[in-house]
Amino acid sequence: MTVQFCGAAQEVTGSAHLLTLEDGFRILLDCGLYQGGDGDEGGHPMEGFNEKWLFDPRKIDCLILSHAHIDHTGRVPKLVADGFGGTIYATHATRDLCAIMLLDSAKIQESDAYYDNKRRPPGAPERKPLYTVGDAHRALERFAAFGYEQWFHVHPRVRALFRDAGHILGSASVTLEIRETHRTVRFGFTGDIGRPNRPILRDPLPMPEVDYLICESTYGDREHEAAPAEMERLYRIVHQTCVEKKGKLIIPAFSVGRTQEVVYLFDQLQHAGRLPKVPVFVDSPLAVDATDIFLDHPECFDEELHRYMLENENPFGFKQLQYIRSVEASKQLNHIQGPCIIIAASGMMNAGRIRHHLYHNIENRRATFLIIGYCSPHTPGGRLRAGEKSIEIFGENKQVLAQIEVMDSFSAHADRTEMLQFLENQRQSVKQIWLTHGTYERQQAWQQALLARGFSAVDIPVLGQEVAL
Repeated sequence: MTVQFCGAAQEVTGSAHLLTLEDGFRILLDCGLYQGGDGDEGGHPMEGFNEKWLFDPRKIDCLILSHAHIDHTGRVPKLVADGFGGTIYATHATRDLCAIMLLDSAKIQESDAYYDNKRRPPGAPERKPLYTVGDAHRALERFAAFGYEQWFHVHPRVRALFRDAGHILGSASVTLEIRETHRTVRFGFTGDIGRPNRPILRDPLPMPEVDYLICESTYGDREHEAAPAEMERLYRIVHQTCVEKKGKLIIPAFSVGRTQEVVYLFDQLQHAGRLPKVPVFVDSPLAVDATDIFLDHPECFDEELHRYMLENENPFGFKQLQYIRSVEASKQLNHIQGPCIIIAASGMMNAGRIRHHLYHNIENRRATFLIIGYCSPHTPGGRLRAGEKSIEIFGENKQVLAQIEVMDSFSAHADRTEMLQFLENQRQSVKQIWLTHGTYERQQAWQQALLARGFSAVDIPVLGQEVAL
C-alpha cells in the first residue's frame, strides 16, 4: 500500500491524497482547488496546479470527501470530466453543500473564461473553463452520502467511517480500516479540524486510533484569540464604525460557515437589544442558499444553538437583516451613504462581490474592513492583513484609507493547543504522521510541537511524494 500527496503539500489549499492498495484499488481523499494565487508572479510553484493531475483520473476507483469547502472539493467536476467514474462518498450535509458550491464554482469558471476571452489579444489561444456547469451536474450524480459514526464499505476489504470534525456543516475526519493479506491497517485523515466551544456546530470528536495519519497544520504554530472576548470586540467594532463614524462595516467572509457564524452573532446582539439600528446585508447568493441548507441540518448543531432556537427559531434571520441575491441590488449597496454592515464573499477578497465593495470603500476613512479568517499572502485580504498601504483592484492603485481590523478568533481551524487535544488519543497507536494543508513554516513549528508531545515520526511531504506503508 502506498500514499501519494497530490495537493496541499506545504500549501494551505488544494487538498488531494491518493491511497493505492495492495490489489491496485485507488482511493482519493479530497479533490480540492488550489486557491490564493491572485497576484502571484509567473513561475509560482503552484502555477498550473488546477489544470493537471499527478495521477490518471480514469484509474481512481473512489473519492472520499472530508467536507465541502472548495479547497477540498473544487476540482471534483474536472475529475469527472477527465474520466473518473467511481463513487464520491461524503456526509449528508457535505453532499447538500456541494450541490450548490460546485455549481457556483462552475459558473465562476465559465464566467472567468468568457471575460478572459473577450479581452484576449489577437491570435492568443482561447481560454477554456476548468470545468462547466454540465460537468458539475455529472459529478453530483456520483455522490453517495452516509451519516456520522456509520461504517460503510468502499471496497470488499475496506470500510470507512465519518466522524464529526466540527469545522463546517457536515465536516468529518475519515478513518479507513484496510484488510490486507497479512495485516489490517487503520489509516486516518483529519480533514480540517474544527474548534471546541464555537457557535453553531458541535465540538470536534477525536478520531479512532489509527496506524497512519494525514493531519492538517493550518494553525500549528499559534493560539487563537480567546473566544469570550469575541462578542464584545465585534460589538465595539460595530459601534465605532456605524455609530461613532457613521460609516460602513464591511466583512469579507466565505459563504459557507463563516457567514452563518457572523450572522448568528449579529442575531444574538440584536436579540439582546445591543445591535445598533443599522441595516445588515448578506451580499452573496451562495450564502443565501447555504443558510437554507444549514437550517435543513439541525443534527449538526450544538446544544447551545438548539436552546437558542427555542426562543428564536431562525438564528440566521432578524428584522434588520437582508439577504441580497441580484447583481442590481448588490450594486445599490455602493450608493448607501449612511452606516450599514455588509457581509460578502469571498473571505480572501480575491473573487466575488467583495471585490466591488473593496474598490468602492477602501479609500473611505469612515469605512472599516473586518477580516475574520486566513488569507493567502498574495490575495487582497492577505495584503491588507500584512498592513500594505496601497492595493491594486480592477487595475487601479487604491490607497488604504479605511480602517483594517482582524479577528482570528472566528477561525474554523483548530489552533495548536486544540489540535494537540484532538490528537492526544493517537500517541500510542500512530506509527507515522504526515502534515499537510499548511505553509511550510507553520508545518515546521507544528512538527516540533508534536515531537515534543511524544509523537515519534512526523514528516512534511512535498508535492507528489509517494510513501510505501
